Amino acid sequence: MAALAARDIHAPFAVQAATLPDVLAGENVLGRARTGSGKTLAFGLPMLARLATTGAARPRQPRGLILVPTRELAQQVNDVLAPLTRALGLWMTPVYGGTSISRQISALRRGVHLVVATPGRLTDLVERDACLLDEIDITVLDEADFMCDLGFLPAVKALLDMTPADSQRLLFSATLDREVEVLVRSYLPEPVLVAVDPEVSQVSTLTRHAMESVDRNAQLRLITALAGGAGRTLVFVRTQRDADRVAQALTDGGVPAEPLHGGMPQGARTRALAGFTDGFYRVLVATDVAARGIHVDGISLVLHLGPPEDAKTYQHRGGRTARAGADGADVLVTVPAERGKARSLLRAVGIPTQPVPTSPDDPLVVELAGPPAPPVDPATITARRQRGDGRREGGRRDGGGRREGGFRDGGRREGTGREGGHRRGGPSARTGADRDGARHRVDGPRVDGHRPGSRPARSFTRPAPRIEPQPTPGG
Repeated sequence: MAALAARDIHAPFAVQAATLPDVLAGENVLGRARTGSGKTLAFGLPMLARLATTGAARPRQPRGLILVPTRELAQQVNDVLAPLTRALGLWMTPVYGGTSISRQISALRRGVHLVVATPGRLTDLVERDACLLDEIDITVLDEADFMCDLGFLPAVKALLDMTPADSQRLLFSATLDREVEVLVRSYLPEPVLVAVDPEVSQVSTLTRHAMESVDRNAQLRLITALAGGAGRTLVFVRTQRDADRVAQALTDGGVPAEPLHGGMPQGARTRALAGFTDGFYRVLVATDVAARGIHVDGISLVLHLGPPEDAKTYQHRGGRTARAGADGADVLVTVPAERGKARSLLRAVGIPTQPVPTSPDDPLVVELAGPPAPPVDPATITARRQRGDGRREGGRRDGGGRREGGFRDGGRREGTGREGGHRRGGPSARTGADRDGARHRVDGPRVDGHRPGSRPARSFTRPAPRIEPQPTPGG
């Protein structure tokens, strides 16, 4: 309670009040609530309360597991729960690709109560015998619908099969459809449903707008005008190349901006998010895969460069602002060729508006942008970016010797059912941690696990991982 009070948390949100009693009672819980409603603490608080009664952490045998779809969300969940784990004397470690696997192995060997993991890296650790799941007491699947959309369903099912069949399981998702139902039927017997919001719900503090530019150049000028205020702005794009292009255009215009996408090494993704959080970058230009589930306080404006793939993606994007009762605005910026798709999208989510021709000096643009911020010399922005160790290198090797992060095709589309180079609902062309940031595209049908014309899979014995010296806890 003291740790919560230190963060100015004194009363539960609706999803937390609805969830806590059932989780504490040991029930399997199926939770549905809109993004930004407080789901992390809804499962985190009772989970930690239960783990606090399990005794000392044992080597390689965590008692709690939280599975999430992306690296950024894994780190965010870890950051939210870290003060609470310390208050209870528990040990926790995040596990995801793009970071040193040997350090994760070392942490697991020392013993942790709770692991926050992406499916790919956890699979790799299990295959290396560095992590055992047969002592798991409670498992959480966060953003379950997105994990299924990204094609993680086979990996998630394999991991759940390794946990005790009678252990407690919690599944949280904004939507409960398609593959999510498969998980519920197979792994959550007699669940308690906690649904504090309908699957398509509007946030009362969020205003939505649709604007149309005459062409792509005018669209970029309009985005620049909207993002020119002093507040934090999140711009969503479809491809990695768009993210790089728009971030550079904003930077050239004096607006500190940074891209965030799966083609960047993990260190660069972390620095981009940190720079956005601390306010140096006023704009983050992100693909859907990279930004799914992340939370940054004070995002006042969400912009869409063209209509997203579907209505669910549109809803999730808008959920990055107007969180926890704060005000926010969501603006869809299209061109005439996208008019039909934009109208269908807005109609599908029940928004009574249509794209309106808009220029950068329109009074509504000035109102949404807010007080203008002084321009920043592009050289200053570029200098900070270049101080990072190789954001443009297209990937770096992790502690296990595998190259991760950095797709070969800088313009490949993200957010359309692939994460780390595999197709929605299909098997990955790579195994283990490679699913979290694989470098190559997967094109065409596969035969016996690999594409025609590609090199067949090789069988080899994995060398024992090198364990790096670690600081003492708290060091």
